[in-house]
Amino acid sequence: MSDLDARLRDEIDDQVAEALDAYFAERRPSRPPRAWPVVVTVALGVATAWVAPGVAWAAWLAIAVTNVAWLVVVRGKAG
Repeated sequence: MSDLDARLRDEIDDQVAEALDAYFAERRPSRPPRAWPVVVTVALGVATAWVAPGVAWAAWLAIAVTNVAWLVVVRGKAG
């Protein structure tokens, strides 16, 4: 093998590496949305059901509405 062949192979390797880097940079998935608001609201619902069982249905209804709104907003930002 001559030096020209080795240099040509190195140049091809560099070009392939650059192309793959660009390809993977474009396809890198975005960070998934955080779910902590959903977890916190469910924890608050559990606490409400334990402290005031008579109004727990209202708390769970509010939690459901809040969580659905959160998921709609997060999905809208992701897409």
